[in-house]
Amino acid sequence: MIPQNLYLPLINTSAELHPACECAAFRYWSFNRKVLLKMHSKKQAPLKYYVGIDVGSASVRAALVDEFGTVVAHADQPIQIWEPQPDHYEQSSADIWAACCLVTKKVVCGVDASWIRGVGFDATCSLVVVDKQFQPLAVNCEGQNYRNVIMWMDHRAVSQVERINATQHRVLSYVGGVMSVEMQPPKLLWIKENLQESCWEKAGYFFDLPDFLSWKATGVTARSLCTVVCKWTYTSDGGWDDSFWKMIGLEDLVKDKYEKIGNHVLSPGESVGKGLTPEAAKDLGLPAGIAVAASLIDAHAGGLGVIGADVKGYNLPCENEPITSRVAMICGTSSCHMGVSETPIFVPGVWGPYFSAMVPGLWLNEGGQSATGKLIDHVVRGHVAFPELQSKAAARQACCPVQRSGVCFGGCCYSWSLCFWGFCVYTGGHGENGESWESRAA
Repeated sequence: MIPQNLYLPLINTSAELHPACECAAFRYWSFNRKVLLKMHSKKQAPLKYYVGIDVGSASVRAALVDEFGTVVAHADQPIQIWEPQPDHYEQSSADIWAACCLVTKKVVCGVDASWIRGVGFDATCSLVVVDKQFQPLAVNCEGQNYRNVIMWMDHRAVSQVERINATQHRVLSYVGGVMSVEMQPPKLLWIKENLQESCWEKAGYFFDLPDFLSWKATGVTARSLCTVVCKWTYTSDGGWDDSFWKMIGLEDLVKDKYEKIGNHVLSPGESVGKGLTPEAAKDLGLPAGIAVAASLIDAHAGGLGVIGADVKGYNLPCENEPITSRVAMICGTSSCHMGVSETPIFVPGVWGPYFSAMVPGLWLNEGGQSATGKLIDHVVRGHVAFPELQSKAAARQACCPVQRSGVCFGGCCYSWSLCFWGFCVYTGGHGENGESWESRAA
């Protein structure tokens, strides 16, 4: 067994170091990690590695994690957002997939491919539209097909969600009695009413972004229970409710037996199809056929990491308590408080209860604010000192790229996890949702 105090990734090894940062401390820890890995590979079976890919609102992150839960390497890549008019936010599924491939190749560089056993995705609950040949379809009046994603934070469907809520249909009791404009039914209705010929009639599939990534990796159109329950009104026991879709004017989806929005649903983490296709494996730099897990919404991946965290040995009040006594707070562009229970709890204005959407066999409730992170960003950027701080940060970045994920003392760079050892919150440097970072919190 590799001693954990030496094997912890104390430095961001995925970044290129400035020569001035290659100090004795760095060489010491880097050397010991390599030696220990060699010792482990000789005396025991090879390590098993897993890749987690987290798609946030503004960037994609990937982490390489070993079988002990240690984050060995991580990388990030920004993705583009278009705002063609107020309340309209769009992205490109091709741009997102390209970023997924880039960061994955970075984190697995130098690792024996035979040691990588699986890959999993989480992403924002954005709506991806493709045609019957899986080619992108424009979700905008400009006809720009590459912009085929309506982002989760898009509020174009206000009129549609008001009409949906006016129905007072029974499925609404599982979203706190009032559906959010950020969920998928109002967005689908907006597309039908505003892009009937150019998009709605040509659409072959409507994916939640996490499910699109699973399809892209496996060629299987199965959906995750997490996405369809939390954002599409699917229920674990009853499936789709025909009367709801007919009542809101989307009876088209019922006629084709829900093929466009998903008639094959898997539990989060369940293996999808036959694993990674040869084409996706080439794109990602991973072995073909390795397992691909049914995906999660990004906040829910973070919630699973927090609520399921091993807290033994830290003298925390929740150490000997069931996970139903915990609340996860996930902070990014939005913020979300999440809790699980053994029985369903209906609270007006609080999303849920969702059965098995995050933790198998337990009911999930969640609530938060959509613009928390954006508001903080607005306050920071609006401060008179921001330009000066930005210039200083850029200068330090140029001197020492690794500083994004750590801190430097006397030319030596250490990760934040070393500097704040013992604290319960871990920052990945971006403050966005995702299992790569929130799973380190307790």
